Amino acid sequence: MIPSAFPEPEIFFPDRGEPALRWGILAPGWIAGFFAGAVNRHTGQKLAAVASRTQSRAEAFAAEHGIERAYGSYRELVEDPAIDVVYIAAPQSEHLELGLLVIAAGKQVLIEKPLATNAADARALVAAAAEADVLLMEAMWSRYQPQASVIRTLVSDGILGEIGSVSADHGQAIPVDHDSRLYRRDLGGGALLDLGIYPIQLDSMVLGAPTSITAVGAMTETGVDAYSTIVLGHGDAVQSTLTTSMITRTPTTAVIAGSDGRLEMAGPFHIPTTLTLAGTGLFEPRQIWEDPTGVRLMDGLAWEATALARYVGEGRRESPLHTLDETVSILETIDVALRQVAASA
Repeated sequence: MIPSAFPEPEIFFPDRGEPALRWGILAPGWIAGFFAGAVNRHTGQKLAAVASRTQSRAEAFAAEHGIERAYGSYRELVEDPAIDVVYIAAPQSEHLELGLLVIAAGKQVLIEKPLATNAADARALVAAAAEADVLLMEAMWSRYQPQASVIRTLVSDGILGEIGSVSADHGQAIPVDHDSRLYRRDLGGGALLDLGIYPIQLDSMVLGAPTSITAVGAMTETGVDAYSTIVLGHGDAVQSTLTTSMITRTPTTAVIAGSDGRLEMAGPFHIPTTLTLAGTGLFEPRQIWEDPTGVRLMDGLAWEATALARYVGEGRRESPLHTLDETVSILETIDVALRQVAASA
């Protein structure tokens, strides 16, 4: 039976005992700007330094976000003894090199998703972090939003019954620009690594690693994946369908379907959104959950920063909500899907 109320979410509210870490940001681009704004508005964390390959760009970003120190090289920031944790916001093609640089300096590190462009590079980062005894975390911000906690509880408590499938899509109409990051193979471009990772991580959170992977799609003229449909099997009776595209804008919604009910995530499902819970009947009543925090849109990036600080305070070396084993497993799924899409094109 569908309950009359949603479970209370675990929320990473700031100033609940977590240390106020001193953060450095590498690569002050688009996502770094959203992250810095969210951290300043909604956390107790301290943005202490920013680094770019050009001093002027670092200084402009520092002035905009109230950051004390600006560096014209990544190494200068990494070697700053007053930095506790580094957020890497560079293109994914640089995640391995910069991640290893930060880890070698003994800093905790948050790397923007995807952790790396393939599973092998991700495993190299995991091994280096273990050797250096530092926390390594992928910035999969969706995992730390209040809605993710509600979803995990509904699934683990069996409210939806036996989960039969996850359906999710993420498509954006990205203008064709052969010089842009998403259209360049050397920068880790393509739909799956940048957009499709969100449906895949949702499926992983709910059902774990797939037992079979089938993907079809097409490639752009520049040799990156343009769009794809992925069918993930989880044993003999569970099958999920995930789609992604950088050619067309799609609803970007998700549905978790079980034997006793279904949970619908309004689009865009990977940012703070609403949940609708319903039974299996066509006309059964529906219940709607709305995020109670008032944190909206890209400000949802704040939750992962507070979560990381809490984990550091607890002495952890990885996120319990998005472990490094799972992070690598998701990239293994993408590796297989990319090979199949390239072969089918």
